[in-house]
Amino acid sequence: MFLLKSIPKVDKFIQNKSFNQMSLKLVTKISKEVIEQLRADILNEKVTNIDEKLLIKKVQQRYKEITSPSLQKIINATGVIVHTNLGRSLISSDTFDRVKDTVTSYNNLEYDLEKGKRGERYSHISKSICELLGCEDVLIVNNNASAVFLVLNTLAQNKEAVVSRGELVEIGGSFRVPDVMSSSGAILKEIGTTNKTHLKDYENAFNENTAILMKVHKSNYSIEGFTSEVSHEDIVKVAKQNDVIDYYDMGSGHMIDLPFNLNNSEPSVKDIMKYNPSLISFSGDKLLGSIQAGIIVGKKKYIDQLKKNQLLRMLRVDKITLAILEDNITSLLLDKKEDIPTLNMLFTSTEILEQRASDLKSHISDICKCEVIQTQTVIGGGTTPNKKIPTVALSIEFNNHKPNKIEQLFRQKRVIGRIESEKFLIDFRSIREKELQILQRLIKEVING
Repeated sequence: MFLLKSIPKVDKFIQNKSFNQMSLKLVTKISKEVIEQLRADILNEKVTNIDEKLLIKKVQQRYKEITSPSLQKIINATGVIVHTNLGRSLISSDTFDRVKDTVTSYNNLEYDLEKGKRGERYSHISKSICELLGCEDVLIVNNNASAVFLVLNTLAQNKEAVVSRGELVEIGGSFRVPDVMSSSGAILKEIGTTNKTHLKDYENAFNENTAILMKVHKSNYSIEGFTSEVSHEDIVKVAKQNDVIDYYDMGSGHMIDLPFNLNNSEPSVKDIMKYNPSLISFSGDKLLGSIQAGIIVGKKKYIDQLKKNQLLRMLRVDKITLAILEDNITSLLLDKKEDIPTLNMLFTSTEILEQRASDLKSHISDICKCEVIQTQTVIGGGTTPNKKIPTVALSIEFNNHKPNKIEQLFRQKRVIGRIESEKFLIDFRSIREKELQILQRLIKEVING
């Protein structure tokens, strides 16, 4: 009972000078919780004395936890360039600087400066994408999953969308094409088999309720062996012959020739546009290397229908997305792929990566065991499934720590590496040049404890 009477009063406790620079409202709330927990611990005989300094420290710690940003900067040393868990494609700081003044000011997002009246937000991006791809019109939504849903809900509601069984994909977060179709109101009509689908399967699928012939990018798997699939060129032809829409969910959406012979397995958006398709959609933050967005391009008459769907109000993007995306598309239009971090990292030669790894090794070899390793990685983000690209990594060992322990120690310093062949690796494929000095300092901090 004596201990209960000694519990600090909240109104007096919060006046402690330790809280002077902190929000009184938040300190009061946390203090009430901490003191109430103290009361419960005394009643449960978990506490036998009251340490006010400890109470103050608990309040300060909880205050810091609440007010510190959860989203933090890290160094991606996994080698996976488009790492879904680490934010996918990076936004260039130069791009961000170029658009900052516009997006932090009033702007003509939905205002036509020439006509002096309400305009359309998508007009800002359409000119650059239409010029780059030669398409009739463009629509931007918040991601490619939204693009798929909007297309199906608008153009195939209560009608059949024909899809090969080998393309009924499930990607991260349990996003399944059959479930999306069901939610959108489209009726799934499966054709072919898991490993083989022929043109005749599409031709035999037509009836009075057919609305779309759909092709889906196999974003995280490949089918090999006794297989066949129909090209989108042939799908476009048979769709036009039967007066229905062809639609390609391309997923990755790259627009330039990729290195390491990756084009053989990953058609570019430009390649598909040569066939004059009805609609295609792809992600902005994968191999395009820009911000998260779902980009729909194709025939104006179909894009116009999508724009009239009331769902677009829920799926549309804001001024920041449009500004960054337009800047990146302009870089591609001007053949400046080096302006886009994802493409810059992808095209960096292994010779340069080896030079960077060797240089870092020379600065830390006196405090740890390290070795430059030629190895392989993946691009990530559901792109180029099962395709590896060459990379260079630095293995690090010290204090007889096991790889899992080393990985944990580096992770505490916000350096995310990977374990391969029982070794902890720092992979240079996904490390930017401007991060090398910072990485060197962090490695020394980890090893020196």
